[in-house]
Amino acid sequence: MTNKFPVLVTGGAGYIGSHAVLALLDSGWPVIVLDNLTTGFRWAVDKRATFVEGDIEDAALVGQVIAEHGIGAIMHFAGSIIVPESVENPLKYYHNNTAKSRALIASAVDGGVRHFIFSSTAATYGTPEESPVREDMPTRPINPYGMSKLMTEAMLADVAQAHPFNYCALRYFNVAGADPEARTGQSTAGATHLIKVAVEAALGKRESVAVFGTDYDTPDGTGVRDYIHVSDLAAAHVHALDALVADPGTSHVMNCGYKRGFSVLEVLDAVDRVTNIKITRKIEDRRAGDPASLVADNSLILSRLPWRPQHAELDTIIGHALAWERKLSEIRR
Repeated sequence: MTNKFPVLVTGGAGYIGSHAVLALLDSGWPVIVLDNLTTGFRWAVDKRATFVEGDIEDAALVGQVIAEHGIGAIMHFAGSIIVPESVENPLKYYHNNTAKSRALIASAVDGGVRHFIFSSTAATYGTPEESPVREDMPTRPINPYGMSKLMTEAMLADVAQAHPFNYCALRYFNVAGADPEARTGQSTAGATHLIKVAVEAALGKRESVAVFGTDYDTPDGTGVRDYIHVSDLAAAHVHALDALVADPGTSHVMNCGYKRGFSVLEVLDAVDRVTNIKITRKIEDRRAGDPASLVADNSLILSRLPWRPQHAELDTIIGHALAWERKLSEIRR
């Protein structure tokens, strides 16, 4: 039985972070959330957690939180995540995702925090030469978002060599869905994630859904992605924490996905089916840097952790996203 020490969750008021907070609390871990509320929501943080408003770059504040709460591990979700914005404003991404992560890692080392779980991304691979993508394949990011995350992975690897510190970088594929009990979900206005956009369209919040490119080398010509339920992803973080504590000398870099892809049109057809509403599709040109297919080889995480997906059906993911979207309409009234 793991000794359940307090865990600091950065970005815990955001989409994935708020689900990780629930997963930790439901597993008996004490949780302190640090979020500057730039994109997160105070109400998204479960009341069982202790909330601190502030920035991960504020070394004095982070040091104080680590010392006062006896933090034993950090789960780091704070950062910027919009790929096209990273191309337009690379310095924002190298500041928010790389420089601020460096400051947080320094605070962790200074405060004696031994375990660090990092929210990384499949964008570290760039345009992979084959799919499914394995962790030992080349990392060649094609945008500042992917590079900013890969640089943080490199820092963590170097720090783990120099200090009594281990880490797990989880490379997410396409995160979707919401907490099955509708306690939290994706709440950001103007989100770009396909399933979020599609359920908004089904509920009349958008007029149509853009399909970027229909000429890819895929069965129906649209991009294929591996959609992972956010609660399955959150559970992977808790298992990763257990693994780091059990073996302090070992670090991990692992994909988080289902080794199964759906095309854009397949996802939209599924949303039509789940909602019984026909969504208007608007065909657009390809977006720069979008690979035809991005699917995770998840063999490594399945072999190293007792993690097994619980919500992998596409209709389940859409159903939970839809239930949250309806609840969000009530919250915002």
